[in-house]
Amino acid sequence: MAGEVIKIEIHNLPNGLQITFWLQKWYPEWLPGEHSFKTNRIGGHHWQPLRVCSPLGRKSSVFRFQENVNLSQHCNYRIGGPARFFFEAKTADEVRWAVGEARRRGLRFFILGAGTNLLISDEGFNGLVLKPNLDFIEATSNFRKSDFLRKSDFQNVGVRVGAGISIAQLLDYATTNGLSGLEWAGGLPGTLGGAVYGNAGAFGGEIKDNILEAESFDIESGELRARNNKECGFGYRTSVFKKNKNEIILSAAFQMKKDDSATVAKRTAEKIEYRKVRHPLEYPNVGSIFKNVPLELVPQSVREQCADVIKQDPFPIVPTARLIKLAGLKGKVHGGAMISEKHANFIVNTGGATAADVKFLIDLIKREIKNQFGIELEEEVQII
Repeated sequence: MAGEVIKIEIHNLPNGLQITFWLQKWYPEWLPGEHSFKTNRIGGHHWQPLRVCSPLGRKSSVFRFQENVNLSQHCNYRIGGPARFFFEAKTADEVRWAVGEARRRGLRFFILGAGTNLLISDEGFNGLVLKPNLDFIEATSNFRKSDFLRKSDFQNVGVRVGAGISIAQLLDYATTNGLSGLEWAGGLPGTLGGAVYGNAGAFGGEIKDNILEAESFDIESGELRARNNKECGFGYRTSVFKKNKNEIILSAAFQMKKDDSATVAKRTAEKIEYRKVRHPLEYPNVGSIFKNVPLELVPQSVREQCADVIKQDPFPIVPTARLIKLAGLKGKVHGGAMISEKHANFIVNTGGATAADVKFLIDLIKREIKNQFGIELEEEVQII
């Protein structure tokens, strides 16, 4: 339970600077069990820091990096060593602070979403792992970079979503509010930020199809940036954010259409069920390891063996899973990692797998597909 707030000012610092602290009184006897916060005793009472006012007069939260955080707990693979430093940012201001602090200390930093498309090395990451967890969803008609829809079209709805919102949460919101346009993403893992970063897609749909604009934090300038759909540079499983790597996605605004909630729920559930049946969800995994192969890059002799699985995604492709099957690699095991029998473009953790185990199988697949079919595979999974 919290009590009164007091203000403490420190004067006569070098160069005439002044620092102001705000503290809030806490009464531990009112709280059962152990507390997740640390308090300071002043005048016989417990006080919790609220914020500090900098010498320049700007207020900021009292932040601190966590140290030696086990990254296997932040990745679907359940693989990976420790991060030297870790910070979860809830606001754009906290993202700005974390980036500034990392640069002040000369630290490398990596931006982490939900870890659903990520292979983390066994050594971990010797720097800062920053997790932007901006978790809001709100209806909106205010846009910085986009002309929102024709005013006469009352079926269109604008929705702004924080980068930390999971795709599952976004789809729940869409279903509850009867909003159509993202049903193809049913069962898609990960966060909104990660989906925008890699232009996630499935069943012929892509995240770019509904995005009006995206807001990001520019690491170099320290400023917020807004881009319309075209400026996001979306391509097959890529975007300007993935190519440049000097911006952190904070939010995105979507254009959706009003629809019957039950109909939206049904279409979304169909996609979820498809994934459950065909994907090896019984094991820790990070989805497809490789991008599918554009049909134009597949030799004619191989196309004939894949004719029954060629599809639009969003252009004509041959599923990489079929190529891996044709190469005789389904079920191959190395250490605790296995090329899935259910879906050959998945490498699963059967128990105790290391990043080195997974990387061995990735290299094996690339080598065999190149040798047998003359096709260069490109990873969809991110490796650090």
